Amino acid sequence: MVKACILGCSGLELTHREAEFFRRERPLGFILFGRNIDNPEQVKRLVAELKASAGHTDVLMLIDQEGGRVQRLKPSHWPLYPAAGTFARISNDIYEQRELVRLSARLMAADLYALGINVDCAPVLDVPLPGGHDIVGDRAYGFDAETVAVMGRAACEGFLAGGVLPVVKHMPGHGRAVADSHHALPVVTAARPELEAIDFLPFEVNADMPLGMTAHIVYDAYERKRPATTSRKLVRLIRQKIGFDGLLLTDDLSMNALSGSMADRVKAARAAGCDVMLHCNGKMEEMEAVVAHSPRLRGTAQKRFEAAWARLNKRIEPVNVDEARLRLQQALSRIDKSSQRRTDPTEAFADTSLAAMRELGGV
Repeated sequence: MVKACILGCSGLELTHREAEFFRRERPLGFILFGRNIDNPEQVKRLVAELKASAGHTDVLMLIDQEGGRVQRLKPSHWPLYPAAGTFARISNDIYEQRELVRLSARLMAADLYALGINVDCAPVLDVPLPGGHDIVGDRAYGFDAETVAVMGRAACEGFLAGGVLPVVKHMPGHGRAVADSHHALPVVTAARPELEAIDFLPFEVNADMPLGMTAHIVYDAYERKRPATTSRKLVRLIRQKIGFDGLLLTDDLSMNALSGSMADRVKAARAAGCDVMLHCNGKMEEMEAVVAHSPRLRGTAQKRFEAAWARLNKRIEPVNVDEARLRLQQALSRIDKSSQRRTDPTEAFADTSLAAMRELGGV
């Protein structure tokens, strides 16, 4: 049977040890990071190798391709896409913004589909709040819940139309966190009415999406000790209050927000009710612990996976990529160039921290 975990690998091609390990353990899928990416032909080969090593046909192949700071596929082989927060600067017309968000997601999906990648860990549905850490920042579509909800759905529609499953993240909301969960455990102290009116709303609007990702954040209005990833109360909230019944992935289990051994982390996420364990750094000794304690994919989780897999379009929406790229570029060119440090409008949204961000897990 398939193990309910998603794993990384160490480099540009599979090692013999990795291939043997994956064949033996049969993970549900894999995730790619900057260390795994050089050029399109190399990525296609690696994706094919990973899928073959899984030992089953329905393999989830993930990547973080949001645009802006978080983009694993980058120039010169792939376009640099605008950050989510850029679209509000292009136009005051929310309907045009929505069209452009969908268009950008459809183009990213075209890039991924050509490589055999079928899942994008996007969109971010977090609502940045004053005082929150800038780990979200321009990765969000706006500063109000309604805008984030509408634009997030537009992005999901673009990905799905292009044969790629979106992952809505980070449930139930990362925008108030005052720390970066890659490095520390954030605690959100907002009251329930605030959280339910703002933070949860984008996820409720997009609760029908096939895949979701938890946040490594404590919400002390509900649970004072455990972050959402390992909290039965918060996973129940995601299922019942937010109404999400898709396949629920953990954020990267190797992130420093979580404590204990890797085995402890997997057991806690599993006990909380997460469907799939995500581990990103490709370190063999950690992956061995992850698979040793990950559940088999069966029961309700199996049904959720099958429902998600069924959302992959067998015939993708036609698109003229060149015309679509020109449309997006023309829209981006409206942004006041005097406020930008670079001449290429799309490059204006490449944050200087991108090199550091690319190897971070889960983001």
